[in-house]
Amino acid sequence: MKKQAVLSLSGGMDSSTLLLHLLAHDYEVTALSFDYGQKHNVELERARELVHYLNKQGELWEPVRWQIIKLDGLVDLLNSNLVQGGKAVPEGHYEEDNMKDTVVPNRNKMFSSIVQAVALSIANDKKCNVDIAMGIHAGDHAIYPDCRQEFRDADYEAFKQGNWDSDKVTYYTPYLDGDKYDILLDGESACKILNIDFDEVYSKTNTSYKPDKKGRSDYKSASSVERIEAFIKLGKKDPVEYIHGWETAKKHVEQLLLNY
Repeated sequence: MKKQAVLSLSGGMDSSTLLLHLLAHDYEVTALSFDYGQKHNVELERARELVHYLNKQGELWEPVRWQIIKLDGLVDLLNSNLVQGGKAVPEGHYEEDNMKDTVVPNRNKMFSSIVQAVALSIANDKKCNVDIAMGIHAGDHAIYPDCRQEFRDADYEAFKQGNWDSDKVTYYTPYLDGDKYDILLDGESACKILNIDFDEVYSKTNTSYKPDKKGRSDYKSASSVERIEAFIKLGKKDPVEYIHGWETAKKHVEQLLLNY
């Protein structure tokens, strides 16, 4: 039996790369995406496109089992700039004062509880161990308390206290001490192992918190800036479509980094 993993797949660059990583490391993957009324819900369509692409390409790996979990009934009750009806998403560099407005209260706790339930169900059904895979990285720690190891440890302890056979489920967070550049490097490696096209894969991701109505990425919100910075460092053009094109996005971020 292949190793089993349950992945929280946002449709963003980090979790999408982790999906590639898992397949390249011989995991059978169940991927869950969450609709919580986010403004950037194009990420859900990108997740769908990526899973469809991988399941068509894959001959050496098991098809990815993927499902959207609907939590959008909460949208009117959540206070965050990221959800529909919230204030404007801030722009600038990925720094603490700027990005606190993009926190969604208890988001990862809600996601985690569902992912844990699915992982334990698979473990008991297949009588095996299951890894919960998350693409959290070092750049998230300062901004999002629910991406810190302290939260993960406490949340896992609560899971163990509340369930029989919980020792069958453990966490897998390979990017915890890395940044988006490290994640892209791993994505390059995984694409080579899986013999799939890097640009084709990353065109099916979204990192922008402010995409336009056509689904094109902005280049001024902090999440986009961080992504573009990683592609600049990698020396590759980002294959997603930007509102004013890649060269404009690249120049904007290069100037922002000089000022920052």
